[in-house]
Amino acid sequence: MEAYFLDFANMLLRWLHVIAAVAWIGESIYFVMLDNSLKTPQDESARKKGVFGEMWAVHGGGFYHNQKYATSPGKLPDDLHWSFWKSYTTWLSGFALFTLLYMTSPGVYLINPNSSWEWAANMTGWQANIVALVFLLLGWVVYNELCKRLSPNMERDGILSLAVAVLMVVIAYLSTQIFAGRAAFLLTGAVMATAMSANVFFWIIPGQRRMVKAMEAGEEPNPLDGKRGKQRSVHNTYFTLPVVLLMLSNHYSFMYSHELSWVIMSLFIFAGALIRQFFVVMHSGKIQPAYPVAGVALILLSVWLAAPASSPTSNAVAATEGPTLNEVHAIVTDRCVACHSQAPTQPGFASAPAGVVYDTQEQLLRQIDRTKQVVASKYMPLGNMTNMTDEEREVIAAWSE
Repeated sequence: MEAYFLDFANMLLRWLHVIAAVAWIGESIYFVMLDNSLKTPQDESARKKGVFGEMWAVHGGGFYHNQKYATSPGKLPDDLHWSFWKSYTTWLSGFALFTLLYMTSPGVYLINPNSSWEWAANMTGWQANIVALVFLLLGWVVYNELCKRLSPNMERDGILSLAVAVLMVVIAYLSTQIFAGRAAFLLTGAVMATAMSANVFFWIIPGQRRMVKAMEAGEEPNPLDGKRGKQRSVHNTYFTLPVVLLMLSNHYSFMYSHELSWVIMSLFIFAGALIRQFFVVMHSGKIQPAYPVAGVALILLSVWLAAPASSPTSNAVAATEGPTLNEVHAIVTDRCVACHSQAPTQPGFASAPAGVVYDTQEQLLRQIDRTKQVVASKYMPLGNMTNMTDEEREVIAAWSE
């Protein structure tokens, strides 16, 4: 019963996280689109009032007239709209999910026993939790310092963009060396999501509050506050698609169980950013198909890299000389069915992870490719909690061929 309530809490928290993320990302994408779609106002009176740009739109059976002021519009309304709670709710619910699922069972989900770094492979549970938290914090600190040092006045944002791209590759590599595959992808996405929410909390909203305070006092706002807020907002919009992909990646073992998983992760990060760039440019009135073409090319490259190697052994030989289905199912029953069953017996599992069950031989046959991949990579069983031996892994690999 305890596992059931834990699963239900997990579901509700995940639902909240998705709702908040959809609202935040949707609003963020809308404002980036709006900012890039603004045209110089045709009305002389609007220009005299300080209107920098405007956009007319039709939606929901009506017409909208959006205007952006480069300077103070005079008097601000009392019901001025602020955009921050969606960001904070997304991060807080995501961190709560990470705590509930990963940090309560670090030996299963965080520790990478196959890490080539001995200290990472031999971490205890509490050590893995601390390293994960430090990883998140340092990711934000390094990113933030790059922004402050390389382009403090938003005059060298091109160089900053290259530095952030290199940083993401480094984070992808480090995460896959330190943590278990699924956690590595999640934590890389969490570093980006933390940077996004921290941008809102530490830079965008404080800058906007200073601007509002100056305008209410009849003073000219510091233009750096507006420029810095836009800089961080632009970073957030390029992080968006990669973050969504990395948060979904735990459902697809071919991504995180590959020996070059950090390369595959990096390719998807850049592909997402390139595809997002296409829409950013499109909203400025330009169509540049080179961006999505390049993004798709990177995705195809990742497909090629992640593809399982073809077997050197013929099916005929495997069928006549290899292990039998009965032998393999016996191993899977001993090592996997505690979790992957219609009625799991492993504590903390109310249902089979990812819906994969091995109660019958027919169910095993339907999962041949996935089973071979995650077992051969030693990603499964998680944390090798059931003590599967290398010999048993070889039997499964030989049978699956």
